[in-house]
Amino acid sequence: MRLIDQVWRGDSVADRIARVALSPLEMAYRGAVSVRNGLYDKGILTSHEFPIPVVSVGNVTVGGTGKTPVAAWIVARLHEAGRSPAIVLRGYGYDEPLVHHRLNPEVPVIVAADRVAGVNEALAHRARVAVLDDAFQHRRAARSIDVVLVSADAWTGGQRLLPAGPFREPLSGLKRASIVIITRKAASDASVAAVENAVRGSGCNVVAVARLELGGLVRENAAGDAQPISVLKGKSVVAVAAIGDPDAFFTQLRELTPLLTPVAFPDHHAFTDAEISDIASRGRDADYVVCTLKDAVKLGSRWPADARPLWYVSLAVRIERGADSIDELLSRL
Repeated sequence: MRLIDQVWRGDSVADRIARVALSPLEMAYRGAVSVRNGLYDKGILTSHEFPIPVVSVGNVTVGGTGKTPVAAWIVARLHEAGRSPAIVLRGYGYDEPLVHHRLNPEVPVIVAADRVAGVNEALAHRARVAVLDDAFQHRRAARSIDVVLVSADAWTGGQRLLPAGPFREPLSGLKRASIVIITRKAASDASVAAVENAVRGSGCNVVAVARLELGGLVRENAAGDAQPISVLKGKSVVAVAAIGDPDAFFTQLRELTPLLTPVAFPDHHAFTDAEISDIASRGRDADYVVCTLKDAVKLGSRWPADARPLWYVSLAVRIERGADSIDELLSRL
């Protein structure tokens, strides 16, 4: 576990002391967030309107809540409906644009830290709807629908703001959301229920639940070579993850095989040659070397030719509850 995650979620005396020490900075951050949101709420700061619908997919915390797979899932639905979508994102770490290109190759992917400029570029690509990946706090760009994700896997019940906790803004900010989708990979029903109670208590009553499931296994650098994820059952697997919540990914894989060697890196990690060599070396005695799609787009072109093949698995979105609410929101577009 990263040191910052330990500070945010740990229960040791040292972790609690660290959170207390960070409280003054948290209070200053909370005040700045409150003032900024208040200025937008009162219309003193204005949001830029667009001639096309805009859908924002965001969250109120840092870390992995499933924004990229859920945004890609929404884009795929709009594309299938003939709505000519474009995806707009900051592109932090350069891996996320590559993932979107891989998941929706026919859809324009626009990298722009300035979301207003990004939507205008989407217009230039003749997009009829723009989907913003990670934009809940970017209020300068007006949106038709605000989809906000909250992860049940990472939920602890605490709501500390940065830097004392992972929250970008208080949970009360969910009142701005059109819908909150509670995402889970391995979280229990009890965890989902705890999150839902907190979300509804914040003032948002349109709630859905989505399970982010392991999809099929795809061999990187070998077009068309795919296997069902079930082939990993009982196999020895070296699993690599440089994502926001690697533990949930490893837990999903452990449900298939206990013979798992997890190798975790920070989110958006830029792999060095030495690290890639080490991963490949670990995989020589394993049946499979598996990573996330987010890692495959970075590792694939640099994977040693003499190493065991690199396989990736992407997350499939399955709506467990609230599908009608999502359909109704998208139909407004």
